[in-house]
Amino acid sequence: MTRWLSRLAALTSIAAAFVVLSAPAYAENRVALVVGNNDYKNVPKLQKAVNDARTMGDTLKRLGFTVMVAENQTRQAFSQTLLAFDNAVEPGDTAFFFYAGHGFEIAGQNFLLPTDVPAAGEGQEELVRDASVLADRIIERLQNKKVRTSILVFDACRNNPFERAGTRAVAGGGGLAPMTQLPEGVFSVFSAGPRQTALDRLSNADDNPNSVFTRTFSKELLQPGENLVQVAQHTRRLVSEMAETVSHKQIPVYFDQMVDDVFLNGMAKGQPEAAKPAEPTQKVAALPPVSVPRIPQNDSINAPIAMFSRHNGGWTVVFSIADPTLGISWRMGDKGEFRETGFMDILDPRTRKRMPNLSIELPGDAPAATIQVRYIDTSGEMQGPFPIKFDPEAALIRDQRKILDMTATSWLSFREFNGLLVYYTHLMSYRCAIREVRVGIDTTVPDKVLKMPPCDPRDPSAIPSDAQPYLKLAPSTQSVSVELTYRDGSVSEIKSFRR
Repeated sequence: MTRWLSRLAALTSIAAAFVVLSAPAYAENRVALVVGNNDYKNVPKLQKAVNDARTMGDTLKRLGFTVMVAENQTRQAFSQTLLAFDNAVEPGDTAFFFYAGHGFEIAGQNFLLPTDVPAAGEGQEELVRDASVLADRIIERLQNKKVRTSILVFDACRNNPFERAGTRAVAGGGGLAPMTQLPEGVFSVFSAGPRQTALDRLSNADDNPNSVFTRTFSKELLQPGENLVQVAQHTRRLVSEMAETVSHKQIPVYFDQMVDDVFLNGMAKGQPEAAKPAEPTQKVAALPPVSVPRIPQNDSINAPIAMFSRHNGGWTVVFSIADPTLGISWRMGDKGEFRETGFMDILDPRTRKRMPNLSIELPGDAPAATIQVRYIDTSGEMQGPFPIKFDPEAALIRDQRKILDMTATSWLSFREFNGLLVYYTHLMSYRCAIREVRVGIDTTVPDKVLKMPPCDPRDPSAIPSDAQPYLKLAPSTQSVSVELTYRDGSVSEIKSFRR
């Protein structure tokens, strides 16, 4: 693949760990946490939750929020992320929490499911409770921090994730329960009403990367001069109208216990805006977790993490460090000199100094090894070195799997050339993450195995010259379904592609 795609993969790798988005300051401090969970291990995977979180992160950044984006959270990671959110907000702040993923209601309480939630059956409600995050608890935590306004948005009203054919499911609902008993200063929005389910798309031809709710809500938030109630009302009308076009009932609901009339993108006409400070001090939150008091040197909780992306020139390694840094250095193994990563031509808003380069390059044949990383904190002290394990085979599979999940609409493409062809070039380019590809011609049941060339770790994205990356189809063919079995044994959702 081209180096441009490699850089894109590297950027998505940054987001897969944690992303810190800085934003212009407003009169009040605005802090947001957005969470998107796609990669569930024991219940059906989702396709758009991570995209929804990223879209909301970009939207809130434009509205002056300091934004933390967390993706594919296990139960432990979710807890650390919420701790970081706790430590980022202060009394009087406006706090915004957005969640996209599986949600589940048990006995009137709403639970947000982390990616490692166990499969559960009849009578195992407590198993789900213990392994999930209680939505009411997030509100309680923000209340304990004495924030002025708490805004919570849940795009989690999907089908019951614990349903299994031929078995009895956990006693609960696919939709979420209403949150009518909110404390003062809280505003919550649900992508669908009680016992309703939310649409990811309007049809198989709908290639929008976001769910029907998020694509609408994120745009409405940017409308100038609309308060939150107006945003919610307009979103409800637009989403319900779109759902009706496919004979589906989805009516977003909101619950309002705000003290103020909150405007996120400018005041209504005729109302004066609060004065903006000339030189605001930015507060940028870092994930995970925010440490109070200061963590001792070399403690693993403050250690950098790394994401690895393979391209035709080798490996890009992107470091994510919770602390603001003045410089980063690294070496392979336990011996040798440390090398500086250098600096980018931008200022870090947390330090007002040039931002250290967060990425390094490794050759394509780099062996498995331990990367030692150290950094200089804002007090000028050296932290580390911290060990980061580099396993080329595991990193390649993880990187390609991530790209496949994000680009599901590109798995297949039709072309008419001396007949009707369906190309699966995209799947071949990321075949190192795939164990088997099955397709179905004019059926939603994939029953034919596509032949794929073996993975070549030396040039994993290259397609061999003797490989045929397409199928010849009958001219009357209308659709092709596809299902992937990944190297770890997990199976994708069945995707349908129409001419």
